[in-house]
Amino acid sequence: MEKEVSKKPETLNEAEQSETSRLMGLSEMPEISHLEEELKRTRLQSQRKATTRNTLYTLAAVASAAILAATLFLPVLQIYGTSMTPTLWAGNIVISLQGAEFQEGDIVAFYYNNKILVKRVIARAGDWVDIREDGTVFVNEKELEEPYLTEKALGECNIKLPYQVPDKKFFLMGDHRSVSVDSRSTSIGCVSEEQIVGKLVFCVWPLEQFGAIQ
Repeated sequence: MEKEVSKKPETLNEAEQSETSRLMGLSEMPEISHLEEELKRTRLQSQRKATTRNTLYTLAAVASAAILAATLFLPVLQIYGTSMTPTLWAGNIVISLQGAEFQEGDIVAFYYNNKILVKRVIARAGDWVDIREDGTVFVNEKELEEPYLTEKALGECNIKLPYQVPDKKFFLMGDHRSVSVDSRSTSIGCVSEEQIVGKLVFCVWPLEQFGAIQ
């Protein structure tokens, strides 16, 4: 009579258990296509961040360059005093342009004794300037048309007339002739191009005077 042999449940050895667990782990992992999509999404996010960062850097660089250019080539000045009325008044804020060629009639700012003064170009190097008692100005024996004046005056004038403008110099006068101290006086004299800050081109304040400077 055959004996029944009770069969014990087969158990997996450690190697098989380990392999089974590893295989079960692989079966639970996401599919390759999902991994590729996630990787692509992550890369796109990184690219967007990099693009945004580069754009911000570029904008900052452009803004810095604009500020530097404005500081170097478009100095902003505030007017003090009354020597340029009625064209410019105390408190006006104006923009000047550097590197321009200065012509008769231009209004320029220039350094004088650690200050910045504002006057109008009347004559250039080699020109002869003469001023009559009533304040009428002649340049090279031709009467100067000055529509920007409200009144004429000889003002503070102690130079010998007619006067020839020295080489590489400009003869400047304020529009308010009776109060302006300018190239008519030896205390200031003619101005060299190296002294000139720039040509005044635009008034930005007050708003009622906003516009080009004539």
